[in-house]
Amino acid sequence: MIKAFRRVLAAVTVAVLAFRAVGSFLSWIEHQEDSAADTWIDEDEFEDA
Repeated sequence: MIKAFRRVLAAVTVAVLAFRAVGSFLSWIEHQEDSAADTWIDEDEFEDA
């Protein structure tokens, strides 16, 4: 019984950590896309000036 409880607890912990990792990774990608877009816009404006 205790082994089953530990396995369920471990599975839930792994699922939560995986969910947080995916969310963090997607947030990082979104931030990178915003940064890249701002950089390209700034370079275009610099060339026009």
